[in-house]
Amino acid sequence: MARQPAPKKQKKPKPPAAIAVELEKRAHEIGLSRRALREKERMLATLMSNIDGMVYRRRDDAQWTMEFVSDGCFDLTGYRPEELLLNHTVSFAEIEHPEDRARVRGEIAAALGEKRRFFVEYRIQCRSGEIKWVWERGVGIYKRGAVVSIEGFIENVTERKVATQALQQAERSFRSIFENATEGIFQTSPDGRYLNVNPALAWIYGFDTPAELIASIGDIQHQIYTDVTRRTEFMRLMREVGTVTNFVSEIRRKGGDRIWVSENARAVRDEAGNLLFFEGTVEDVTATKLNQEKLEHLANHDPVTNLPNRLLMNDRLRQMMLNAQRTTSIVAVALVDLDHFKLINDTFGHNRGDQLLQTMSHRMLACVRETDTVVRLGGDEFVLLLSGVGRGEAMSQVVQRVLQAISRPSRIEGRELSVSCSVGVSIFPRDGRDVQTLLRNADTAMYKAKEFGRNNFQFYSPEMNTVMAERLEMQTSLRNAVDHEQFELLYQPKVDLVSGRIAGMEALLRVKDEHGGLSLPENFIKVAEETGLIVKIGEWVMREACLFNRALQDRGLPVMRVAINLSARQLTRYDLVRAVQHALSEARLPAQCLELELTESMVMGDPESVIAILAQLQALGIHLSIDDFGTGYSSLSYLKRFPVTSLKIDQSFVHELGQDENASAIVKAVISLGHSLDMKVIAEGVETEKQMSFLVENGCDAMQGYLFSRPLSGEEFVTLLEREGAGGENFSVLRQLCANYRARPVSELVVDAANS
Repeated sequence: MARQPAPKKQKKPKPPAAIAVELEKRAHEIGLSRRALREKERMLATLMSNIDGMVYRRRDDAQWTMEFVSDGCFDLTGYRPEELLLNHTVSFAEIEHPEDRARVRGEIAAALGEKRRFFVEYRIQCRSGEIKWVWERGVGIYKRGAVVSIEGFIENVTERKVATQALQQAERSFRSIFENATEGIFQTSPDGRYLNVNPALAWIYGFDTPAELIASIGDIQHQIYTDVTRRTEFMRLMREVGTVTNFVSEIRRKGGDRIWVSENARAVRDEAGNLLFFEGTVEDVTATKLNQEKLEHLANHDPVTNLPNRLLMNDRLRQMMLNAQRTTSIVAVALVDLDHFKLINDTFGHNRGDQLLQTMSHRMLACVRETDTVVRLGGDEFVLLLSGVGRGEAMSQVVQRVLQAISRPSRIEGRELSVSCSVGVSIFPRDGRDVQTLLRNADTAMYKAKEFGRNNFQFYSPEMNTVMAERLEMQTSLRNAVDHEQFELLYQPKVDLVSGRIAGMEALLRVKDEHGGLSLPENFIKVAEETGLIVKIGEWVMREACLFNRALQDRGLPVMRVAINLSARQLTRYDLVRAVQHALSEARLPAQCLELELTESMVMGDPESVIAILAQLQALGIHLSIDDFGTGYSSLSYLKRFPVTSLKIDQSFVHELGQDENASAIVKAVISLGHSLDMKVIAEGVETEKQMSFLVENGCDAMQGYLFSRPLSGEEFVTLLEREGAGGENFSVLRQLCANYRARPVSELVVDAANS
């Protein structure tokens, strides 16, 4: 029989007072819970209102229908919460930027399908039309596996997004600049390795890629710089200054060729000041460097000979003097002037003149040591700077070699040209202790060498300064004479040895001195030629002589020719013919009344060019003669081609007639040669009857000299002509004398000639 369960024990009912206490306790607990709940709700509301963004709960539908939005909705979108709730005014799907809607829905759907949180960034269009970037994170709320709602938070990230985009753009720009820059860009470690380089640097250094450069160069100091001290200097500047600017160095490229680069770099350190690396740029400045060197070379060297010029000479001479002081040695300054180079330059042209200068510079360089310097001052002047010369004998040997080298003939464009040189030498410290004094004294000695006949050298002595001062005084006086036309022409008659009458005249130039006296040509002609003043002087002589001859004819005096002497500079001037035409036209003088006298050395300097000029003068009707014949080295093959009408026997031979057999033989030969070439022969410097008798007996055509008349002023010459026309006594005696010699039997003339 089954056991019956024991009956439950009946609880004892609580007394009313206990029940009342328990109810009161329960009511108190409920009150506390409600207060806590309200406090939590208040705190949650405060928290959501203070969050910079919007808390939401929405449905997973096409409109993203909002069931709850926090107060941050207004600040974020411009819409109040009630306007978004249940799509009252606008749905959240409409606020999303159209270009982002599909992407956002796809990313959220993928996260919900995998039951994971989602994070998505996109744009919204606010009520004001402003576009903002937002970042949304959220989760799905599921019921029986299906999404019933989505809860999450949306915040404004526009500033961060814009900053990020700007940073990305800056990074893209920097990367583009880094990759496409024409300048090399680098980062290097303090121990001399490349950390990062751009393609331009790889190309500058001869590598195909930046990676190849970084892998190949592990020691910048010894693999890149040709001068290893440059890296040492680079590191010193980085330690002391932290930067390098325009740091120019020569570097080796891959393959071994060398270029010049300029670096700008800085040291990069961390917040603690520790050196991290160096970064900077590299530019290939080879072309600039070469151009700079070329400009410096041009500034310091003569463009014709490539020798150092005056500027570089000054620097080198100062250095040589300093070294000489330290070593108790001497420095010699030798000023070399090419003799008659101006004549060659004017005759053959500047192109051939430049070639001759180049030849002479090479010869001088071959005569000195590598430690010496050859300088071209300009024109035909050179300077030799010779250091460490212990004795004057050694210096003399060097200069003698230069004299010999210069005097050797040179062949320029098929022509053989010869020049000599005059050299003046000053010694440091004896003759000066500064550049200008040494040059000035060498110049003084050089002019002394010219006075001694050129093609020699002279050492400076203090006495030379007196001579130089006189020369400078002559130059000044001559320039003043040119400016103020302080000249006078004297006229010496030419006498026909057949008729005994005046057949012409030679215009002779004199310079008036400050006391009213007249200076002879030998005192100033050389200075005039060297300074170039001879051209202006020659034009004045030509004009005045033509005007005087015209004045004689206007007075009814006999028509005759006036002869003037040409200088080498006048002969080689391209406008000589025009100058002659102008003088004749101004004086209204017929061309046949003008005679131009040239020396042998002038016409033989460049015979072909002279023949062309003389042919133009002959075509005008000008008479031409060769003066001082017999003192030069005329070539008969050229002489017969010159369109000259007369030869003048130099007075040095006339003076020796009857005293020197060689002089007499030369005079006879000249007379015979002139007549064989159908030229008149004139003897100058005739002073005695014995000289005249020899000339008459040997068939000389005319003479001039003190036997008949000294050079006369214009007025005196007019008086002489008027007296001759009136049958003056002097002329009668002279005519009779000439006639007597002409009338003697040939046998007597032969005996007299033999005795002479």
